[in-house]
Amino acid sequence: MKTVAAIAAVLALSACATGGGAACTTGSQAGSTAELYFGRNIGDQPGVSEADWRAFLDEEVTPRFPDGLTVIDAAGQWRSQSGAIGREASKVLVIVLSGRSDERARLDAIREAYKRRFRQEAVMLVERAACVAF
Repeated sequence: MKTVAAIAAVLALSACATGGGAACTTGSQAGSTAELYFGRNIGDQPGVSEADWRAFLDEEVTPRFPDGLTVIDAAGQWRSQSGAIGREASKVLVIVLSGRSDERARLDAIREAYKRRFRQEAVMLVERAACVAF
């Protein structure tokens, strides 16, 4: 029975987050967020220092999203194109999107700039519907 209740709770929360019929609570509004996941290894070795990251944030991210963002330190794991499992220190960038039509292009430009600058195979992007309040 606890499993059924847990599943129902997850489905209810999911419906709210995705706009699946449930409205946002008073004081918040429907919106969306983007999460970008940046690995800090270059090849198999640590390579993107805190100074490198800060410069990238200042030069590539902040000009594209000057209204604000959050950076979270993370420990990532993923499978490379060669099939090997890699583990590395990572950064997660969270941005509340405004709904402007050019935001996806700006997110993609950030991803491409990071891949080019730090010789990365990928930068993962996750977009989510959200209820947002400031």
